[in-house]
Amino acid sequence: MRFRDQSITFENGVEGQNVEIPSASPFNYFQVVNEPAEMRATTVDGKLFLPLEGDPPFPLVIVAPGSLGVAPSHIQHAETINNLGVATFILDSFGARQVTSTVADQTQFSFAASAYDLLAAFEALSRLDEIDASRIGAQGHSRGGSAVITASMRRFVEPVIGSTRGFTGVLAAYPWSGHQFLDPDVGRTEIRVLMGDADEWCSVAQVQGHCQAIRLTGGKATMRIFQAAQHSFDRDTPIVEIEEAAVARDAPISYIADDGALIHPTVGVPDPKLVDRDTMVYSMKAGYGKKGARIGSADGQAHMFRDDMIQFWTRVLNF
Repeated sequence: MRFRDQSITFENGVEGQNVEIPSASPFNYFQVVNEPAEMRATTVDGKLFLPLEGDPPFPLVIVAPGSLGVAPSHIQHAETINNLGVATFILDSFGARQVTSTVADQTQFSFAASAYDLLAAFEALSRLDEIDASRIGAQGHSRGGSAVITASMRRFVEPVIGSTRGFTGVLAAYPWSGHQFLDPDVGRTEIRVLMGDADEWCSVAQVQGHCQAIRLTGGKATMRIFQAAQHSFDRDTPIVEIEEAAVARDAPISYIADDGALIHPTVGVPDPKLVDRDTMVYSMKAGYGKKGARIGSADGQAHMFRDDMIQFWTRVLNF
């Protein structure tokens, strides 16, 4: 069942409203930056949860799930944030593209498309009378964590929604930083990363470097590393092996030029025709890939995640 066909009501009585988001399915970052008219139009969707108490317009947090699609933990996070008096929107990038999971193949649609969906959601939801367009944040998990960081990069943001707009803050949970803009300027967007040092999917050191690069451009980026925490340690579910997962945690970074062109690690020259699959196939053939990786929580980890999440959004959205 697609997420849009489910009925979701929080314990506080807030019922999710389906909202369609006009978006697109670019095949790489270069197309977003230079050839937007060539992108294939795609209408994605999600559920908007407006607080029952307080007066609009409300601040908003967009929640972007990871490679397994919308999970109970994402709904729980949206409910926790909603209980603070904040509107929440759970974005489903998978359903409209007829994708159920990307754990075995991350190339079913591009990482550029995941980030573009977030900016498309920003554009559509910021127009609603109930939403405070000056206080919109995004929270992404795993692949969604990568997407929220990319959707903060000014080189990517400005061609889509303009030079004066963007997310107030983003919380990236255990993101993949295998794609990084050479110019990682995020403007006024504040970045917060939460990640476990036992993560088998994504490189902690790679994400540390990404945060430092953002700071060197004058951006604000902080990272908290949780000891002995696995990928998806916020789920509050037992640690399990995802046997079909294809991961290449320690593969070289593919950098992105200012015009959005990917740079193959072994070539070093921007190529507008390169797509995700090209560099991911290289990573596997070079011996970085493996099958199987774990997700799940140990005692107390999900609670620590929620506390940090609440503190971040309370401060950044200023309520």
